[in-house]
Amino acid sequence: MATTVAGSAPAGAAKPWYRVLYVQVLIAIVLGVIVGWLWPGLATNDWIKALGDGFIKLIKMVIAPIIFCTVVSGIAHIQDASKVGRVGIKALVYFEVVSTFALVIGLVMGNLIQIGHGLAAKPDAAAVASYVKQAEAQKSVDFVLNIIPDSVVGALARGDILQVLLFAILFGFALMAMGERAARLRDIIDDTAHAVFGVIGIVMKAAPLGAFGAMAYTIGKFGPSALGNLVGLILLFYTTAALFVVVVLGLIARFVGFSIFKFIAYIKDELLLVLGTSSSESALPQLMEKLERLGCSKPVVGLVVPTGYSFNLDGTNIYMTLATLFIAQALGVDLTFSQQLTILIVAMLTSKGASGVTGAGFITLAATLSVVNPVLVPGMAIVFSIDKFMSEVRALTNITGNGIATVFVSWWEGELDRERLHANLNKQVDTSDLETAVTTG
Repeated sequence: MATTVAGSAPAGAAKPWYRVLYVQVLIAIVLGVIVGWLWPGLATNDWIKALGDGFIKLIKMVIAPIIFCTVVSGIAHIQDASKVGRVGIKALVYFEVVSTFALVIGLVMGNLIQIGHGLAAKPDAAAVASYVKQAEAQKSVDFVLNIIPDSVVGALARGDILQVLLFAILFGFALMAMGERAARLRDIIDDTAHAVFGVIGIVMKAAPLGAFGAMAYTIGKFGPSALGNLVGLILLFYTTAALFVVVVLGLIARFVGFSIFKFIAYIKDELLLVLGTSSSESALPQLMEKLERLGCSKPVVGLVVPTGYSFNLDGTNIYMTLATLFIAQALGVDLTFSQQLTILIVAMLTSKGASGVTGAGFITLAATLSVVNPVLVPGMAIVFSIDKFMSEVRALTNITGNGIATVFVSWWEGELDRERLHANLNKQVDTSDLETAVTTG
């Protein structure tokens, strides 16, 4: 399968800096912080908030069709049915191993730097009651059954990633079994995917407005004072997430043969978009397209990225361990070694499948605390006010981890185009403009 990028600018014809997407998003984020800080009344206006919410809805609008078309096309073009299962198993093994590292790093940092001591916290159980209720309602069997949609149309309409993924896998296998009879339908699905990427190219023009609205509203509503004496937890979380990305993901990248820093530079547009919107889903379609350009095989991208959004939440895992220890320290509750070991096991389970739930990080934290020590649950109110500031880093870590996971599984499968990988990472390639057409022949 050969992939060519058509319509790229001639060599040496660089875009003006003000037309580069990541520059526009970065400027919008800075302006959003300024407006939210200096004019909080304006920043918390419903129309300002609607800029961020509207942009995220526009992106979510196309996620389900992109996942469906990408997964179906990837599987339908495979000759060996066992390959799909092999890729899935490799991805899940990778997710569990790396997620364990994320949890362990969070526990180690939380024990070494006990930032919660001395807060004299007064938790408000009422403030987090709704999250606790949702956490109690989340059972493992319900999660498994929820993967099966009541109807295909309903799954596509809701944009439920796991449900769409399940149907797409089954549909892809059906097309594979049909052989040449499905050739025309495969071509239609491939063309549909390119058309949807065209829609994303149009939507992405509004990315700076979305980032501005989301950031202005956040700062305007919570304000710099929201950080208060909890700034230590935020800094510790940021530091731990950065340590995980540079050390753990960096070693994985080095093992495969590339630099984590070059990879981060390659997906900088997506990272800035996530930073501005606090939603890793907002960058999912672009990430999938960029990973294909990077040399990852289409089937691996189609299977690993959507699955990773539910099973490979490294940032959420780090957050849960740090927040649990912080709350325990703030409330003066000493957690035994066995209880901390329980955090690892429980957090590994509660983090699965929560990516599509509003306040997912907070809900999974409630589920974890209720199992480790119910006394800690009311303490969630301590970190409630700063959760918004931590959600950005959760999303940034999650999207970076899923990108590295896709490259690693492609390498593991022997389907990583190293020449294209290094060509894209070692030179300036304009990948911010989705108007450049990706044609597959």
